[in-house]
Amino acid sequence: MISKPLHGVVVLDFSQFLSGPSASLKLADLGARVIKIEQPETGDICRSLYNSNIVFDESSTIFHAINRNKQSYQIDLKDESQRYKIEALLKKADVVIHNFRPGVAKRLGIDYESVKSLHPTIVYGEISGYGKEGPWKNKPGQDLLLQSLSGLTTLSGNDGDGPIPMGLPVVDLISGVHLAQGILACLFRKAKHNIGGIVEVSMLESILEFQFESITTYFHDGGAPTQRTKSNNAHPYLGAPYGVYQTKDGHMALAMGQIPVLGNLLECPSLLMYETFESWYDQRDEIKAILATHLQTKNTSEWLSVLEPADIWCADVLNWSRLFDTEAFQILNMIQEIELSEGNTLKTTRCPIQINDQILTSTLKTPKLGEHNAEVEEELKVKV
Repeated sequence: MISKPLHGVVVLDFSQFLSGPSASLKLADLGARVIKIEQPETGDICRSLYNSNIVFDESSTIFHAINRNKQSYQIDLKDESQRYKIEALLKKADVVIHNFRPGVAKRLGIDYESVKSLHPTIVYGEISGYGKEGPWKNKPGQDLLLQSLSGLTTLSGNDGDGPIPMGLPVVDLISGVHLAQGILACLFRKAKHNIGGIVEVSMLESILEFQFESITTYFHDGGAPTQRTKSNNAHPYLGAPYGVYQTKDGHMALAMGQIPVLGNLLECPSLLMYETFESWYDQRDEIKAILATHLQTKNTSEWLSVLEPADIWCADVLNWSRLFDTEAFQILNMIQEIELSEGNTLKTTRCPIQINDQILTSTLKTPKLGEHNAEVEEELKVKV
């Protein structure tokens, strides 16, 4: 088997919760050795952050999902007598990651300047909630709070619904993507020119950039407030028919399309009057109301059998149970099974990247707290 691209890269991950660990997970899946630095007794607080009542190996399913393929090194960063161990690890690392609030890393002696003095070519990555400056810098960088402050909650739902947050920690995850991207760029520069660097990502900037399409429209649309459609909204800045519609036996998604063409295919004469591109925006509530009523007269499969052969962008709306039964999903081998201790196994998603036709899966289970202290100290020659 061909070595993964980041084989031999050592990452010290001081981060907790989701944003930083999601970045180090991507590096681990690409072959890096990620050593998760955890505090005594409790470890990463995410170990006890539950989104269900299921516990595996004394940790939450969230923790397992985002910290597979890593090692755990337990140490008290505030204990000066243990300082030499951290310094020894920093000298052997290629990458350092943390997501502390501004000022915390400096108090712990692991800020960029301190680490750079030990390891001049280190690639150092940090995630903050709102950046290092400004009146919000000390606010908690929590996903729902960032969704709410960033304007993201004004995009989903229908007109009059109020703010609608996404049902995923999208700010955490997109911040992790940006941090991993920056770290990979710096690792490439280091390989070419032997120059390290610091990668700084704030969650606020990440979720603002995530909305680049709509924000750009806002600035060139006279600064008009975001206006969701009265029904079937899926994107407040797109015209009809864009949305999800109820059918006789389920739901169907319709993306961009010419309204008169839909009118003919769906045998809905009321749509034929909307001939111009402008009307699909200016009169989108009317159009969607007509579609919403008409599409409830037949099953989803009947509509798809007409629209798909005509190359109309449409889809059934599936839940996970139905999706997982499809051949399209099963052929991806997107679910991996990780062996935990005492014969337990955990089903979770795998890395979505393939390299040279090789699917990237976890080689390590999720670590128990401090499980790899002895191994890390021996292999990286940390004197005890």
